Amino acid sequence: MTIPNEPDLAMGREFAVADVDEPALLKTMQWYDGFVMALSNPGFIISTLGYTTGTLGALGALAMWLGSMVIAVLQNKIYTEPATMFPDHSGGIAMYAFEGWRSRFSLAGPMSAIGYWAGWSSVLAIFGLTIGGLVQAQWFSDVTWSVSAGVHLDLPRVIAIALILGLWLLNSFGVKPVKLMGYLTGGLLFIPLILFAIVPFFLSDYSGSNLTWGLTGADSSAWSTIQLVLAWLYLNAWSAYGIEVCATFAPEYHDTEKDTRKALIRAAMFCLAVYTLLPLALGGAVSQSEQAKAPLGFYATLLQHEIGSVGSNVVVVFMVGSFILGMNAASAGGARTLYGMSKSGMTIKWFGHINKHNVPNRGMYVDVTVNILAILFLPTTVAMLAASNMGYVLCHVFALSAVLLLRKDRPGMARPLKLSTPWLWIAGALAAVNIALLLVGATAFSITGYGGWPEVLVGLVLLAVGCLLYVYRKVVEDKEPFRLRDKHPSTLVPTATPETAAA
Repeated sequence: MTIPNEPDLAMGREFAVADVDEPALLKTMQWYDGFVMALSNPGFIISTLGYTTGTLGALGALAMWLGSMVIAVLQNKIYTEPATMFPDHSGGIAMYAFEGWRSRFSLAGPMSAIGYWAGWSSVLAIFGLTIGGLVQAQWFSDVTWSVSAGVHLDLPRVIAIALILGLWLLNSFGVKPVKLMGYLTGGLLFIPLILFAIVPFFLSDYSGSNLTWGLTGADSSAWSTIQLVLAWLYLNAWSAYGIEVCATFAPEYHDTEKDTRKALIRAAMFCLAVYTLLPLALGGAVSQSEQAKAPLGFYATLLQHEIGSVGSNVVVVFMVGSFILGMNAASAGGARTLYGMSKSGMTIKWFGHINKHNVPNRGMYVDVTVNILAILFLPTTVAMLAASNMGYVLCHVFALSAVLLLRKDRPGMARPLKLSTPWLWIAGALAAVNIALLLVGATAFSITGYGGWPEVLVGLVLLAVGCLLYVYRKVVEDKEPFRLRDKHPSTLVPTATPETAAA
């Protein structure tokens, strides 16, 4: 437990206090360990850029990905303040949402947390199937068996399930093997990034005429274009915003204040550069029609053109490694989100357990189970992505607005990285943008071809499950009455005196 010292008590400050069972999450990470976890984000754009360019053209795709990434960078800066306000809390931005909203709308916390978890947890199934598809296309194209008798099973799904189980075992042994794997796959990622983001500019067949613009609504009206823009920003949100995963590991950094800030800012700037270069480089080297025809297959064709068939085999291995890095970050971050939810009272106590290797293993059990079921019973990865973004974007709405609410409700609380006033205005504006993505983008994203109302309903059901688990925690486990406005700040020790509070 963090205990305020006497001088701080005398100054009337408030402090975040976490009661963590022994064993606890260990402070074994530096800022660059968190940065490596965020290297999974370029894998996100690699897996979906072909679909975006094939629909919107290279310049349209650049506009959407750059727009999503600018929002993500600004949000990362804003999250540096709450990340250092709660240095002993796992769970990342969902926990900030809980603390900021609990006195006004207690369900904001569990809705944010389950939405955050769903967004990251779906990475396991999505990337697992992507890896399975790449491996089959590159080396086992003649293996075409499949089973569709109640469940969907084929070679890509078998590979995906094996990867999920392997990563679960790896993460169960603590953060050290996770970091080692992160460095290995993160280093391998730079080779395909160079080949996809830099080398295409120097190819003889690179042409500016391939940089087409297709970001126009179906009837060319202003409103239909706005709907299309918001729908794509909604669909891209998780793939860009995910750089905030660095904040999830705040309690495990050696120096929570400095390491969290460095990891968040540097990961954001790196990914901003990658998300700008990739659409321009690939869009100029491979036409819109080619990318639309083979959204993943065009990578193999381009690699063979650049480095030959033998070299392309090696680089596909590196691409697989980058996707494994994304799955690795999702497995570690998702489990810690459920752990942080439990320790903060947002979900059942069962998740608030860590094993002898100081890992919140029960959250990983749920991640593994849910993703294997998704692989077996859902036909495509698109449905998973569309549904999971509902709660994930809502989590950012609550987290951004929570920064403002915490300033109003707890002005005396210690803020090692306090934002200036203009950043508070930016936080409010970004919350409004994300609300627009939910109200317009989520309900209109069927125009992208990625889904429709069924996926929206799945997202709403996930939010409802989070609320039910919260109510169960309060009423059954904590034996407290459920209140929509929770006035009891269980994670804080109020130390302000009446005199300093009045001041």
